[in-house]
Amino acid sequence: MSFETAVRLTEVLLSLALIQQSLEHLRGQPAERALFLARAALCLLVILGVASPWPLVGLAMLSLLILQRFHGPYNGGSDRMGLLALWCLTLSQLMPSQAWREVVFGYLGLQLVLSYLIAGGVKIVNPDWRSGRALRDVFQFSAYPVSEHLRRWADRPRAMLAMSWAVMLFELAFPLTLLSQPVLVVGLVVAATFHLANACLFGLNRFFWTWLAVYPAILWLQDRLF
Repeated sequence: MSFETAVRLTEVLLSLALIQQSLEHLRGQPAERALFLARAALCLLVILGVASPWPLVGLAMLSLLILQRFHGPYNGGSDRMGLLALWCLTLSQLMPSQAWREVVFGYLGLQLVLSYLIAGGVKIVNPDWRSGRALRDVFQFSAYPVSEHLRRWADRPRAMLAMSWAVMLFELAFPLTLLSQPVLVVGLVVAATFHLANACLFGLNRFFWTWLAVYPAILWLQDRLF
């Protein structure tokens, strides 16, 4: 995948993710609606490729106002990844040379790898994750599951244990997928399926779209390094 193609795909996918998030705020206060309508409009300009890179610059500046409005990235990890992708894209476009553009965009791909590795590391040192209890608690007590039927999975300790270790081992092994592009593609499909399952089962839809938007960066980085 060429650098230009990867950047453009990331721009479009991220813009679509931000538009989807912006629609959630259309019933908010007038000042809040104005912020997110402006963001949606700028995202449309990015998708259309109009006046590049200034719509990205506008989105980056607007992100600071949104952070101030909500006193930080109120939706946790998905907002942080979205901000990272937005600022990396913006800074990459503004860099004075191709080499620096690649460095900034490559940093985004590296952060994607670290997001899985660190998540796996945090889980595996937690005895509740190693025993399956943490995942059991997610199914049993979380307010997210869309169906009470899902809570019955908490009564299957062996399934919880197997699922916990499958998630941890995959996240810890994810950096190894960089050694081969076919393996990386398989790894990304598995990761996307994991995020999609979380979106369908627990309503964590933002993670799916935000992480998917960054996948072109890691595909390009793998091709660039290996």
